[in-house]
Amino acid sequence: MRVATAKKLIPNWENAILAILAAVLLILAFPDFEYWFLAWFALVPLMWAVEREKESTLRSFVVGWLFGTAFFFGTCWWLTFAPITYAGFPWPLAYFLMLCVSVAVGVFPALFAGILAVLLRRFGSWAFLAAPFDWVFMEFLRYWVTGNNWNAIGYSQAFAEPLRNLAAIGGVLVVGFVVVSISSLIIAAIRRPSVSATTASSCLIGIAAIFASLMSNPDSPCQTGNCESADIVALQPNVPMSGLTSSDLERLRQRQIDAAERELAKPRIANRRQPTTVILPESPMNFMYNDDREFQAFIHEFASRNNVNVLFNSAEPDATNGKYFNSAVMVSPQGTEAAQYDKIYLLPFGEAVPGPLEGILPGFVGNFSYGREYDLLPLGDAKAGVMICFESHFGQLSRRYVQDGADVLIEMTNDGYLGPTPVLRQHLANAVFRAVETNRPVLRVTNVGITAYINERGQVLDPAAPYQEDTRVWSVSKSDGSQTFYVKYGDWFAWLCTVVTVGLLIFGIATRRRESPRATNIKA
Repeated sequence: MRVATAKKLIPNWENAILAILAAVLLILAFPDFEYWFLAWFALVPLMWAVEREKESTLRSFVVGWLFGTAFFFGTCWWLTFAPITYAGFPWPLAYFLMLCVSVAVGVFPALFAGILAVLLRRFGSWAFLAAPFDWVFMEFLRYWVTGNNWNAIGYSQAFAEPLRNLAAIGGVLVVGFVVVSISSLIIAAIRRPSVSATTASSCLIGIAAIFASLMSNPDSPCQTGNCESADIVALQPNVPMSGLTSSDLERLRQRQIDAAERELAKPRIANRRQPTTVILPESPMNFMYNDDREFQAFIHEFASRNNVNVLFNSAEPDATNGKYFNSAVMVSPQGTEAAQYDKIYLLPFGEAVPGPLEGILPGFVGNFSYGREYDLLPLGDAKAGVMICFESHFGQLSRRYVQDGADVLIEMTNDGYLGPTPVLRQHLANAVFRAVETNRPVLRVTNVGITAYINERGQVLDPAAPYQEDTRVWSVSKSDGSQTFYVKYGDWFAWLCTVVTVGLLIFGIATRRRESPRATNIKA
């Protein structure tokens, strides 16, 4: 009995190897390896394995599960760094917990594989052409169920032009659709050449047309730097994550101010006399502007003395419940608070515990209140929307900012607690897509890296080396107010893929059931 049950669950060993091979290829497409072109072919072994197991939806599901578990473990192992380094976890326990998380999230690629098996049984090799819709549906579902879509396949193209520019149409998931389409056409050509012959040319022509329309959109005069409205001094202070005394914090705080004043004294800024904003990143220094009178006086004096705005991360009280917001606070040249944004998308179990579990489980970093307002900050004549750390992962946040009139996006982040690992480049990839999706530059200001200016096309300019103290000076401009298709219509493409996938699945199951009695009668 147990052997029979195992046969129903365990795929052929060759198909298991194909699934692992697919995961390895896709891992190599992401930072720190960044062989991004491998993503175009990575799913071929997975889809081949699913076809070989298609008579069993359950075994196909397990094939996808193996792939998903290996992929998420191989690209997100850096999550073990913080518990091992700062919480004293034994490394075997940390990696075991990471494996458990990977197994859980691996259910989503398993769902992709299970659906593909059903479609292959009903439609034959033509079902490979539905795989890109199935994949986008799976990633969209992962986003809504888990609250994030880290390392969605489209993010592998963050540092490759021009494929990423498709994100202006429908977000990062459109790019993922194209990447998976390449694998689908390859496996279709292998398994059924007629599929490729009748569809490949039309697919490629459609993609080329989209590229042409994107490339024909010229930048507005302000986006090319002819009407700069403010200067930015961005600080990468490289503040250590632990072992700091109060005197260490005061010394490091003064070093940041000294570094900013050195830049402010240079002719590039001093002679221009434009509105200037100094940005301090999210860091472990734990500023509390409202509650700390000494810090208030320190920042007010610096802002007034240098005639600058100062933007910094701070824990600010929420009068409604006694908690604190994770906030970005701007102090004006007059030494008064000019604006405040309270973080809306808090890190689950890090900064806030989901409602049903609140009071049962602690937050690892704190238990903050969720922000409620999409506040924009002034940068001369321009306006900026702020993303604090994990928020650069959420396209709907940057999209909302631009709808409300943002000319530029600012990301303030600190990845220091995750060490010199692939997370630095993976997190940067998120910001790249937010720039492309909105056609707005992203000013990325970090504690340990990677601080950089990301232009509207997603090009990473003037990056600071990780884990080094550094400063950057940039200029920002007021945009022409235009909005991309993604800003206007959001995740329309992901919803389309959802409808197509669910529709095909229902049609395939329903028609197969209607045909089954007929087949029985014929056999009789």
